[in-house]
Amino acid sequence: MIWDRIVTAILQLNIGYLDIIDIVIVGYVIYRLILIIRGTRAEQLIKGLAMLLLAMIVSDKIGLKTLNWILEKVMTVGLIAIPIVFQPELRRALEQLGRGKIFKRSYWNWDPREFDHFLEELMKAIPALVKKRIGALIVIERDTGLKDWVETGIAIDGLVSAELLVNVFFPLSPLHDGAVIIRGDQVLAAGCYLPLTDDPHLDKELGARHRAGLGITEQSDAVALIVSDETGIVSVAHNGALTRYLDEKKLRHILTELCAPPRRKASTLTSGPGGVTSSRE
Repeated sequence: MIWDRIVTAILQLNIGYLDIIDIVIVGYVIYRLILIIRGTRAEQLIKGLAMLLLAMIVSDKIGLKTLNWILEKVMTVGLIAIPIVFQPELRRALEQLGRGKIFKRSYWNWDPREFDHFLEELMKAIPALVKKRIGALIVIERDTGLKDWVETGIAIDGLVSAELLVNVFFPLSPLHDGAVIIRGDQVLAAGCYLPLTDDPHLDKELGARHRAGLGITEQSDAVALIVSDETGIVSVAHNGALTRYLDEKKLRHILTELCAPPRRKASTLTSGPGGVTSSRE
């Protein structure tokens, strides 16, 4: 009965199939935009604009002409300011669009043997860095290119190895203060300068390395591996979120889940006793 009334109402409105498709597409776009801004500063800004819009409509209805005029001018300026205020969110949305399958690049989807080499060398380097309390910031490039930040450092273009990573971050090394950026199983550059996160809720005990690791993952889909020189705590940043207190098993799991080629990932995540069996650990 209800569906009959809905169909009748649609027919009375003279809505065709193209109109329905149009509505579905617009609804999906709005849904994706909500997912993008959810949990970001843009969410609060949107609420503020909605309140201003509601106040403008109400003031117009009840005849508050002066208030309505002021709100109309504010909204006009607001429309111009939106691209500036929402620049990080707009950039993130365009990057997500560019990371679609049509535009997907393949250089970080390395051969399984190359990934195995990279992972084992990293698993040898991290304990050495932790044992000697050597701070490190290692960024693994994925879909979003990091060329802008690679160019701020010193070109290396060498095969990933535990010895190379430990020596780069050794306190007397001129490159130890910056970040190492890795593409596939190649170290692109060292001593790179990264953008710092401006998250006001970040723990005050976290220093510049952690802020830089979070900052690069807020502006790209890269994975940042951070070793604290004060505590030896190993952390991973991804999508602007930080996971701390990682042991070797958890670190291996996270890197495999985020960076491994599809075949390598599937075989690892379904391995038997002693292997990784869950995507959350």
